[in-house]
Amino acid sequence: MSEAKVSRAEWGTRFGFLMAMIGAMVGVGNIWRFPFVTGENGGGAFILAFLILLFLLAVPGLIAEVALGRYAGKGVIGSIREAVGSGGLVGLGLVVVLVNFALMTYYAPLIGWTLYYMLHSFLFTFTGSGFEAGAFLDAFFANPAMMIAMHTVVVAMMAGVLYAGISNGVERVVTFAVPALVIALAAMAVRAVTLPGAGEGLAFTFTVQWEYLTFSDTWIAALGQALFSTGLGWGIAITVGSYLREYDDVPLGGGVFTAIGEASIGILAAFAIFPLVFAYGLEPDAGAGLAFVSLVQVFPEMPGGALWAILFFTGFFLAALTSGIVITEVLTTTVEEETPMNRGQTVLAVCGLIWLFGLPSAYSVEFLDFADLVFANWGLPLATLCIIVAIGWFFGPERLRVLSVNQNAGIYVGSFWNPIVKYVIPAVMIFIMGFFAWENFGEDIMIAGMAVLVTFPVVGYLIMRYLEGPSQPRDAVGPAGGDD
Repeated sequence: MSEAKVSRAEWGTRFGFLMAMIGAMVGVGNIWRFPFVTGENGGGAFILAFLILLFLLAVPGLIAEVALGRYAGKGVIGSIREAVGSGGLVGLGLVVVLVNFALMTYYAPLIGWTLYYMLHSFLFTFTGSGFEAGAFLDAFFANPAMMIAMHTVVVAMMAGVLYAGISNGVERVVTFAVPALVIALAAMAVRAVTLPGAGEGLAFTFTVQWEYLTFSDTWIAALGQALFSTGLGWGIAITVGSYLREYDDVPLGGGVFTAIGEASIGILAAFAIFPLVFAYGLEPDAGAGLAFVSLVQVFPEMPGGALWAILFFTGFFLAALTSGIVITEVLTTTVEEETPMNRGQTVLAVCGLIWLFGLPSAYSVEFLDFADLVFANWGLPLATLCIIVAIGWFFGPERLRVLSVNQNAGIYVGSFWNPIVKYVIPAVMIFIMGFFAWENFGEDIMIAGMAVLVTFPVVGYLIMRYLEGPSQPRDAVGPAGGDD
């Protein structure tokens, strides 16, 4: 048995742990998705709704995940086994792994888009004579060989970092990349707010149009963003928490500081983008094309536009890459623990499969969009539900709160946390899946979503039931697992 199987790695510093949490969560969801969703839902009103839901739902959920990971000292499947005992119910953890893998098969090609744009920013393409942003993106999408090449380079980069390990690979990259991202966005924001007309962008970003808070669409969009951008239920927080040292803080580091950092970078991105949008007469509700098309049109008109393009797309790429690395670590940690393979073999296997199954999304933007809709609307809420049910209904929130959450905690988490984990978060996940099923009733996307909801749990249960034998409840140690 290899040393990696005997001695578990740890984060070298609390800063490294925090950067890993933020690096996993700050990605395309913040730099690309957050600004355009904000623009489509009333600016400041959306940000207020997002912050409310972030701290009411996402923070308690993140605390639960990190605490379980640290308590178990294992990856997703091992931590779920610690919660539910052995047997078929460990399939809840396998569902999370399957969703995580499916996510990475289209997220890796999307990181490739940001790499392509970053490389062209260094070639000064965006400030060249006759450049047209829409035609540039269309030409990229019409070149499957180039998209597959970018996908291949991204997966190779992730594999290189993961192969180096937790402290020497993942921690070193995120402790550089996240601060570099913040510096790049801050520089963009400083430049943006000095442009004529930028005040309208700031007003749009931070003025609350209260009527938007009466629209259900605003709250649905804010809820989706809070879950999508924090990675709640993806197994990220469990995995990152499993490498925590025993005396590290869970509620502050794993919950509050992470949420503040994640929200701050999203708002900083809006702070950098919307002044540019208004200063140059673009539409704030331009949708998904805001970063890849609309914003690119600004750089040729800005003084020193080539430099600002480099800053923006370098930050964009770093955000996307760090997310991809830590999300893939979820798979690497779990597979290494559950199989005889060592870390090097696991990294090669996991990244090789991500590359292989990512080829359809790298080849076809339409396939990528379809996969994103299916797994963002049904897969990720299902994975969240699996983790939270394991914690709330099997391990017990009170038991976890006493044994892990409040151990060496800088802030005390009271019993109010228990019903949020046991009842509120699962109800919200069921609502999200039901809402999107109703909204897309009878369409192909709804049929695919229902297939995921049925097949993933069934396959997960049957596989773990076969591998582990009859279900055996975990040994009851510590306080009972109630919600009071």
